[in-house]
Amino acid sequence: MTSFVGRQEELTSLAGMLATARLVTVTGPGGVGKSRLALRAAARAAGAFPDGTWLVEVAPVQDPLLLGHAALEALRLTDGTARAPLDILTEQLAGRRLLIVLDGCEHLVEVCAELADTLLRAVPGLRVLATSRAPLRSPGEHLLTLAPLPVGRVGPGTVPDAVRLFADRARAVLPSFEVTAATAEGIAQLCRRLDGIPLAVELAAGRLRALSVEQITARLDDRFRLLTGGARTALPRHQTLRTTIGWSHELCTVQERLLWARLSVFAGSFDLEAAEYVCAGDGLEPDELLDLLSELVAKSVVLREESAFGVRFRLLDTLREYGGHWLRGAGGEQRLLRRHRDWYLGVATWGEVEWFGPRQAETAGRTGLAHANLRAALEFCLAEPGEEQLALLLAGTLWFYWVGCGHLGEGRHWLDRALALAPEPTEARAKALWVTGYMATLQGDLVAARPALEECRRQAQETGDDRALAYAVHRQGCAALIGDEPARAAELFEEALWHYRTIGELNSNVLMAMFELGIAYLFQGDQESGELWLGQVRELCEEHGEQWAYAYGLYALAYSHWLNGEVRPARAQARESVRLNHLFRDLLGIVLAIDLLALLETEPVGPGEPGDLREARVLQGAAHRIWQAVGKPFFGSRTFNGPHRDCEDRARAGLTEQEFADSFDRGTRLDLDAAVRRALGGDDAAGGPGPLPGTRPVPPEPQPSPVRNS
Repeated sequence: MTSFVGRQEELTSLAGMLATARLVTVTGPGGVGKSRLALRAAARAAGAFPDGTWLVEVAPVQDPLLLGHAALEALRLTDGTARAPLDILTEQLAGRRLLIVLDGCEHLVEVCAELADTLLRAVPGLRVLATSRAPLRSPGEHLLTLAPLPVGRVGPGTVPDAVRLFADRARAVLPSFEVTAATAEGIAQLCRRLDGIPLAVELAAGRLRALSVEQITARLDDRFRLLTGGARTALPRHQTLRTTIGWSHELCTVQERLLWARLSVFAGSFDLEAAEYVCAGDGLEPDELLDLLSELVAKSVVLREESAFGVRFRLLDTLREYGGHWLRGAGGEQRLLRRHRDWYLGVATWGEVEWFGPRQAETAGRTGLAHANLRAALEFCLAEPGEEQLALLLAGTLWFYWVGCGHLGEGRHWLDRALALAPEPTEARAKALWVTGYMATLQGDLVAARPALEECRRQAQETGDDRALAYAVHRQGCAALIGDEPARAAELFEEALWHYRTIGELNSNVLMAMFELGIAYLFQGDQESGELWLGQVRELCEEHGEQWAYAYGLYALAYSHWLNGEVRPARAQARESVRLNHLFRDLLGIVLAIDLLALLETEPVGPGEPGDLREARVLQGAAHRIWQAVGKPFFGSRTFNGPHRDCEDRARAGLTEQEFADSFDRGTRLDLDAAVRRALGGDDAAGGPGPLPGTRPVPPEPQPSPVRNS
């Protein structure tokens, strides 16, 4: 959002290092511009990496175990399996040429070093550019130590970069600001006093609203003495940066300082409503928050960001750390962390309610923006004695985000930790049990799913928790369905729906139970009953504006149309299922529909419109790659895998061995977005050399019934 000043020599050096070294770390003190330099260098080097340059923001990640999940999310791979994220990354990145920027590694140096070393050994086409206050000390690491900006003398035609930076940021505050012969040396003196550290220079420029350059320089004297009287063992540059931040802190009013300290409990971005709830009280009135926050934005303490859902705010990490120091010193940190936790528990609770309705896609987006703060709230609950039940409640309430937005692996991470800490048979534990059982089922991990669901059912019966009983029975039906017991699954779904009706429950889970019951009947060859339930799902979704369960219903209806030999409507509904699931980045919904579309490509649409076996194999290859990020393909179920085998058999019979292999390989090179475009009838320009030429007629299918084949 602001111009890039200076650093041309460093950019040239960094470009040369990236061309020859596979791991480069930019080191230097906080606020010196490591992130800015790395991002600019990555942008310039983008042409050398056909599979892209990717930013992984390490700073918001506090739990070392979540670094892999954060990397998966940043790379848009999504951690949907029960495997370790590092295993998923090495597999998914194999054969790709890309640059990953790991930004802000200093608090997780060891795990960042392990991540970089493992990925670099497994992926020959990978380069890693890291930023950290300390080296990673990883094999093959090349270091670029970033010094402050030059602050030499101003002479004819010579303006030091620090002075240029100050002038540029000053014009943002005072458009008429100019560096003249009379003022140049005073500005240079100020920059020298700030050691040329870019963050310090920018904060100083922000003070020009109220002070002249000379006044700023004069006020630095007292503040330096005030804030350097502590630990003499701290690095001088770190002392200088803290002095500058401390001076900026002193220039704030008492109320602005208080708000700054309280805002430090936020991880990542936040909106005004969150700040008002968490930070108001005990000296800050709610109606003052907007003005105070605006002043902190004006003073470059808080960043203002635009999002699809309005204006959001963020503290720079260094400034957040400084505010946190003051908050801990004032003794109010625990109260603020609890209020922060309460707000984001409310975000999750409201999201669960809003998930069933026309604002479903918006709910997914808003919850995604809150992801870093939800992690912080969960971490607080798990670290603070006595908060374990709220950890269960928060992690369980977020089922819609873990399941519907492609975060199965992370969801199970939080639930497993919370369940281990809170064995008491509470309502929160019951919910956490069915949620983790549900997610394990979707990952094909029935060994973990069945005991969790059985415990939930037993506890619900013993405690009279009718709601938990309904969900436990429902999810046991899911486990039976993917365990190739469609008749038993149908019984359990019928029982669960009876419980749901008895307690008056109607939401996306209930609609999914209807969808799953419809599928169970289709797998048994009872199309009439299956289509009856799927019709109910469609009607209720349309009535309530529900899109997530609707997408799964369309997948099942497409499957039913295929059973009837109705290829054209089957393709239309399967494609719409892909499109809707892609809105939520629900990998499971996407891959099921793409695999069905592959089978439909083997079918002739009508006279003169033969199927396309090569395209079918391309889509199977694309689906294969997505399944690696979901879990066991088709949950390890023979029944769900039946249509896939039909498609594979048809393609093998009608293609040469080379065509069969090459087409599949073409599909595996498509990333998620390219695979979706391909499935929807577009090309794969982002993931391959172009559409496949020609089509190949499809031979007659000897066994038309998918139920018998499955």
